[in-house]
Amino acid sequence: MKDLFKKIIFALAFLSATAATAQIRGRDFTQVDEYVKGLGSMDSMSMATINNVVINKFTDKIDKARAIYYWIAHNIEYDIKAARTNNTSKNKPDDVLLNRKAVGIGFASLFQDMCSNADIRCLTVDGFVKYKTEQIGEKDIEINHSWAVVQLGLSPEEWYYVDPAFGSGYVDEDMKVFTSYYTDAYFFTDKEVFNQQHYPDNTAWKLGGGPRSKKEFLGLPVVKVAAIELGLKKCFPEVGNLKAKANKAVKFSFVLNATDSISKVELGIGERRKYKQIEIQFTATGNTLNFTHKFEEENAYPVTVFINGREFVTYYVEIE
Repeated sequence: MKDLFKKIIFALAFLSATAATAQIRGRDFTQVDEYVKGLGSMDSMSMATINNVVINKFTDKIDKARAIYYWIAHNIEYDIKAARTNNTSKNKPDDVLLNRKAVGIGFASLFQDMCSNADIRCLTVDGFVKYKTEQIGEKDIEINHSWAVVQLGLSPEEWYYVDPAFGSGYVDEDMKVFTSYYTDAYFFTDKEVFNQQHYPDNTAWKLGGGPRSKKEFLGLPVVKVAAIELGLKKCFPEVGNLKAKANKAVKFSFVLNATDSISKVELGIGERRKYKQIEIQFTATGNTLNFTHKFEEENAYPVTVFINGREFVTYYVEIE
């Protein structure tokens, strides 16, 4: 009887967490976003004042977390120069508010601090992301990014990923240009999707499915913002360093949250003067996008998949 009771409690807890997750993903944050947008940058205010103004309209913890995410992503600039040299100085919350710029750790630390002041349990996670094809399969990559985990309950099913730095925009492959581009795709991101682009230094903070090891993660192609927005859960070929024969069809397949919005697929092949971008015929069935391509030139070069005109994933191919 005791074992049966435990099983019932576990099942109820699982169903509750699953229902909560579904509710969060389908939640409408329009009113939260509009309120925070109207606050502006609040340049002359202190940390405590900013925090109170951002969250004082809301009682729900998820709404508070969303308000904090939206404000940070719109009012803190990504420090591209510091990111290029992996310089994490001047990234404490007070420094970030003073200078209004930060790298990943600064964004995450400020988000954590503001969440703590709002009575939301939140931790900063250090880890790895890939910005360029040279990092595919790299063995000695150093920690180069940080994000947050919001804990709404005791179970890992009630813990959620948040990356306010990537929510504010993105960098080019050479890490010389930062493009401001707000997206809510990095707020309570689907865990399996998030794990295609992020891998924690401490695997205790790897939530949900996805790559099973750091080695497997680093072997994946470079995943771009559009892939997170479309809900990339799995890609084929799985390895980012791709070898193929000239004029032999290579199959590409991507499992997404949905494919309804996809109207155009292109490949960006090569680099610099030899770069070309061509449109590809594709099929989209259910949650899967498929297409094939024959590479003609025998050489090694990056290949980027574009969906609806935006970078999706990048491979490095060697054609023999």
